[in-house]
Amino acid sequence: MDQQQISALLQQALQPSYIEVLNESHMHSSGKGANSHFKVIIVAEAFNALRAVARHQKVYQILQQGFEQGIHALAIHAYTEQEWAKKQRQVITSPNCMGHGD
Repeated sequence: MDQQQISALLQQALQPSYIEVLNESHMHSSGKGANSHFKVIIVAEAFNALRAVARHQKVYQILQQGFEQGIHALAIHAYTEQEWAKKQRQVITSPNCMGHGD
């Protein structure tokens, strides 16, 4: 599963106001061109009544097929509109994997 497929599934299921899917596989031992490590930043009304754990569970459920097809890791940043505005539309940068050599 690649970035576009992840984005399309989440778009269809959650109708987010903002979504960004980043392939971070190059920051890990899987290397450039792999589809194993992703970061999802998503803002949706569907998260309004959910705590962080339930939001993550919802995203995992939507993308379950991807985990069966090789997604190894998924960093999820799931926000309501209000939370996203409060964060000033900023998410911290992911670090390189400790075993990754630059």
